[in-house]
Amino acid sequence: QVQLVESGGGAVQAGGSLRLSCVASGYRFSTYTMGWFRQAPGKQHEGVATIANFGAASYADSVKGRFTVSRDNAKNTLYLQMNSLKPEDSAIYYCAADGPLRGKFYQYNYWGQGTQVTVSS
Repeated sequence: QVQLVESGGGAVQAGGSLRLSCVASGYRFSTYTMGWFRQAPGKQHEGVATIANFGAASYADSVKGRFTVSRDNAKNTLYLQMNSLKPEDSAIYYCAADGPLRGKFYQYNYWGQGTQVTVSS
């Protein structure tokens, strides 16, 4: 079955950087669009960045210029490089597979367990 495992979250000060990873298994990784979504306490899921199997990417306006999504199909791994982090970036970050490039979280069929990112001011 499809399994997505995120890592790389943690606590960082504002202006710092983190790199999230998501290792996928149980399906042909290169065939699916992948995405990163996040959920802050008391808020709904928010799309952060998605990347198609051929490499085209889409970003939320709030992270453009600061975050970069990438994938290594040979390693079945999705990445999210997060720079210039802000306190409002604090959330649980989820990796998702098999959805539209600019889709909402509920349009994705597979989800990881999430990794916590906390940015202090």
